[in-house]
Amino acid sequence: MKIYFCCSIRGGRDDVKFYRAIVQWIKGIGTVLTEHVSRPELTEKGEDVSAVGDKHIHDRDIEWLQEADVVIAEVTQPSLGVGYEIGRAVAMNKKVLCLFRPSSGRVLSAMIRGANDGCRFLVRDYTEDTMQEVLQEYFEKIFPAIK
Repeated sequence: MKIYFCCSIRGGRDDVKFYRAIVQWIKGIGTVLTEHVSRPELTEKGEDVSAVGDKHIHDRDIEWLQEADVVIAEVTQPSLGVGYEIGRAVAMNKKVLCLFRPSSGRVLSAMIRGANDGCRFLVRDYTEDTMQEVLQEYFEKIFPAIK
């Protein structure tokens, strides 16, 4: 299974420890095409744009998105890029799981929470303690062969 994980990069890296934990867990399910976004050394400046350019990053990420079987989006830290990736995933008819931590004190956008259809697009609240359980439940529901 190919998994596209997205999270805030230029929008802020305060939650990188959660990104890393999520990616470490989902690596046990399949190939994480975007594992690099969970690395602590990736700053708010993102990848070295001078080396590859924004267009290269966009086009590469869209290719990975097309290749993916499922999209896992950590949506606690607001991010224009993550919103764009989610929108493109929906347009591609991908299965999407959005993960949100209410303990952050933020309120999730109605455009994300309201898109929850109980099937192809799911939004789940989680804590550091429940993250693995939430992911396990999702993968068992959406991909029953994983049990």
